[in-house]
Amino acid sequence: MKKLTLFYLEDCPYCRNARRALDELVKENAAYAGVAVDWIEESRRPELAEQYDYYYVPTVFAGETKLYEAHPSESYSDCKEKLRAALDAALGAAR
Repeated sequence: MKKLTLFYLEDCPYCRNARRALDELVKENAAYAGVAVDWIEESRRPELAEQYDYYYVPTVFAGETKLYEAHPSESYSDCKEKLRAALDAALGAAR
């Protein structure tokens, strides 16, 4: 199973949606609770954030592979489905 790295900003509404969506996804599927998600607030760790290729937050990586990057005007349901796909990819890496 791959660990996921999630870059976010504290005051970002899309990032709050991502946190809420991940909480809901774990409640819906207990297997998702086994996926380690390293939450990195990019303004506190700019030296780390600069090592990754993304523009918008939240963004999720498995290793160096980008699995999800939010986009302006993204809906909550879009965010949740893309995070579900990232979690599924992380779980699939364990097989």
